[in-house]
Amino acid sequence: MLLALQSAFGLLVLIAVLAVAVPARGADNPAACVILLHGLWRTELSMKWLQWQLEDAGYDTANPTYPSLRYPIEELAERGVGQGMEECAVHDPAVIHFVTHSLGGILVRQYLSQRPIPQLGRVVMLGPPNQGSQAADYVYSVDLLRPVTPEAVGQLGTGDRSVPRSLGPVNFELGVIAGTESRGGPLLATSAVASDGTVAVNETLVRGMVDFIELPVGHTFMMWNAEVRDQVIYFLRHGRFNHAEPPLGR
Repeated sequence: MLLALQSAFGLLVLIAVLAVAVPARGADNPAACVILLHGLWRTELSMKWLQWQLEDAGYDTANPTYPSLRYPIEELAERGVGQGMEECAVHDPAVIHFVTHSLGGILVRQYLSQRPIPQLGRVVMLGPPNQGSQAADYVYSVDLLRPVTPEAVGQLGTGDRSVPRSLGPVNFELGVIAGTESRGGPLLATSAVASDGTVAVNETLVRGMVDFIELPVGHTFMMWNAEVRDQVIYFLRHGRFNHAEPPLGR
């Protein structure tokens, strides 16, 4: 009898310890799934580290690969967001967040322009060309490259074909992170403009966003940056960035 009581007491202690150790689901950390969407010329591997960090923070995740080089933005939105929704569905989430890089953010805007997501929570975009991209204009203007240039590149420009400029203001909780570290990237012709080397800071802005922050990171690897990670998780939990926190290393 005494042994049984000791065993029961030990089990209760273990349950209590696990309850403290496992991130609690609550107002700051609901039963949420985060869909990660990579950028042009990338795969899900580019978002893998950030996926692991989000899972460590208590979120379920979906990290689909979509064929960014093969289809126009309208088709990519259906494929990328649609696959992410299917992967999240197995977790039966109450909330679905998005964390995107570059083109991935435009896919979310395009998808939501056609249909709602009832469980939609918050969206964080990293280096999104929300006003179109001058770098895309330049790449698409090179005749020698045109035959091998993905159609989505032409649609990411600033001209008449621009998809992001045609989508209008956002009507969801959006936070935008813009990089300011340019190391001789495609924006050489506009070096006086603050950019992440691929997307200018002013190109990331969009009407309706609820918060915006600039960080000293470049376009290519911003999703592997610890400060970016911290701000992403902070926004998903609080609906704003942590502007009071000094940048790492300062």
